[in-house]
Amino acid sequence: MTDWTECPPRQAGVAARGLDRALDLVRAQNAAAQLCVLRDGNVVLDRAFGCGPESLFWIFSASKPFVALLVHLLAERGQLSLDDRVASFWPEFGQRGKEAITVRQVLQHRSGLPVARSRRLDALAMPDWQRSVHHIERASPSWPPGQVPAYHYISYGFILGELVRRVSGVGVADFLAAEFLGPLGLGDVHLGLPGDRWSRHVPVRGRGLAGRVSQVFVNRRAIRQAVIPAAGISATARDLARFYQALLRGGELGGVRVLQAATIEQARQPSSDGERDRFLKLPIRWSQGFQLGGPSQERSAHRPMGQLSSPQTFGHNGSNCCIAWADPARDLVFVYLTDRLTASPEGARHQGSVADAIIAACS
Repeated sequence: MTDWTECPPRQAGVAARGLDRALDLVRAQNAAAQLCVLRDGNVVLDRAFGCGPESLFWIFSASKPFVALLVHLLAERGQLSLDDRVASFWPEFGQRGKEAITVRQVLQHRSGLPVARSRRLDALAMPDWQRSVHHIERASPSWPPGQVPAYHYISYGFILGELVRRVSGVGVADFLAAEFLGPLGLGDVHLGLPGDRWSRHVPVRGRGLAGRVSQVFVNRRAIRQAVIPAAGISATARDLARFYQALLRGGELGGVRVLQAATIEQARQPSSDGERDRFLKLPIRWSQGFQLGGPSQERSAHRPMGQLSSPQTFGHNGSNCCIAWADPARDLVFVYLTDRLTASPEGARHQGSVADAIIAACS
C-alpha cells in the first residue's frame, strides 16, 4: 500500500510556491474535492477538501480508460485483435451500417456512433444494461465508420463493455475487479457503487437549470449503483492515482503486473491530433482509450490537463469536474476529483489552471 505521507517539496524536486498556488485555486472553488499528485513515485500532494480521503466521487467519463484497457488486455492475450469487426463477436451489432465497425474505431471514437438515439435518451437508459445494448444494436452511425472522431458519450462503455462480456464470458464489472482492481489492491474503485459503500458517496452538485437537473438524476441510487462503463465509476483520488502510477510503471505496481508495457503504449498511440471532434465541437487529442495532453494553438480548445502538459500526457476528463492523468515525460500523476458540475469552458479552464500550477511547480 502507498504511504500517503506527503514528501517535503524540496525533497521531491517541487517548488512549494506552485503547490500553494494549486491549493489556493482548489479552495477558491468551495467544493468537496480530493487532489492527489505523485512525482517519481513520491506523494507530493494528498489533500481532501470538505470531505475525507476515503470519500467516493462519481468520476463521470474519467471512467472510460478502465473499460478501454480491458479491451486492450483481451488483445494482449490474443482473444481479439483491435482490427477485428465488433460484429464478429457480437452478431446483433452488425446491422444498419455498423457491419464493418472495428474494435479500434470504437476505442478511437471513430465508429460514427456517438449516441445510440440521443444524448438525453441514452442517459435515461444507461442504468439498464440490456436496454442500452438493444438501442446500440438498433442504431445507425451518424458518420461513416472510421471517417471522423465523434466522442462516444455513453455508447463507448456499452459497446466495449458488451464486447468484454462476449469475449471473456464475464460481466465487465466482475472482469475489471478480477483483472485490475483486485490485483492492484484498488478497493476504492467501483464500477457500480456497492450498497455497503453508499454512506461514503459524495453527491454531485450542479449550477444552473441544466446542472440541477443533472444533479438530481446522477445522485439517484439507481444511477450510482448501476454498471455504466463510460461514466459510472465511483473512486477515491488515492486509488485512481495508484492506478495511473501502475500505467506509468508499464503495467506493474508493488510487484504485481496487470498489463504489458507494450499494451499501454498501444493504448496511448494518438489517433486524432488537431481534428475537431464532431460531437464535442472541440479539437481533442484522442488515442485508443485516452485523451491526450499537450498545448493548443487554438483559443477555443479546452486543455483540462493544462496548457503546460506534455504531448505524452494521457488520461481522461470527467464532465469538467473530475480528471485523472499521467505524464511520462515528468513521471507525474495528477488526480483531481470534485462534486461541482460547471459550464464546460469554466470547468475545463479551472482544471487546466490547477494542472498548470502543479506542472510549473515540477518544472
